[in-house]
Amino acid sequence: MRLLERVEGSVLWLSVGMGNPVAIQNLSRQAELRGVSPDRLVFARRMDDVSDHLARHGLADLFLDTFYYNAHTTASDALWAGLPVLTCQGSTFAGRVAASLLRTLDVPELITNSHSEYEQRALELALNPVLLAAIKYKLAENRMVSPLFDTALFTKHIENAYMQMWARHQAGLGPFQINVIP
Repeated sequence: MRLLERVEGSVLWLSVGMGNPVAIQNLSRQAELRGVSPDRLVFARRMDDVSDHLARHGLADLFLDTFYYNAHTTASDALWAGLPVLTCQGSTFAGRVAASLLRTLDVPELITNSHSEYEQRALELALNPVLLAAIKYKLAENRMVSPLFDTALFTKHIENAYMQMWARHQAGLGPFQINVIP
């Protein structure tokens, strides 16, 4: 709500899955209690068509990741669609997923380490369209060469891991760490 107050004309776009009316009412009421018009909350329902879902990301400027439990597939979808994801890296696996995706895409400038740093960075990006455009350009360039979205390479690596597992099984060996060398 503080960001909405400070960034004129901005909206917060929220995923509501199948459309939980209680959640929508509660979020709208909380916005109003904080002096923000509920009209500035956009509730996006689930889309069955993946291409429509990905295209919708192109209408947003910045994806604000959630704390403690980061977006996983949703962040990956946003990044594939060219939408920068701002995250606050947490201390658990679930809180570090988006940071891992961003490092793989070489956009560490979208990773913050505290809630205050996260809010400041979001404000900076919202108020500086040139900086945001530069990050979007970098993301677009990097996603085409990053191993994150290289399905053929992933397939090759997972097949290699399966072959190593099968060889261990054939040799009568138990489970063990598998290392896939690029």
